[in-house]
Amino acid sequence: MAESQFLDDISDLLEDSENTTSERRGRKTKKRKWREIEAIKEKQRLRRELIEYNEFTYEDDIEEIFA
Repeated sequence: MAESQFLDDISDLLEDSENTTSERRGRKTKKRKWREIEAIKEKQRLRRELIEYNEFTYEDDIEEIFA
């Protein structure tokens, strides 16, 4: 009887360990995906900023040419 209880306790610990590991993996995957999304958003923001900068610079150049 004691041996059976001991084996049950060990199997419970192993199951808890596996669940914790899978939860950690799930959190890491979510974090990684979120970081990827943030990187994409940052690239888009920088691209828009560069486009705005280039448009501003070209307008100034045109004004200087025709002034």
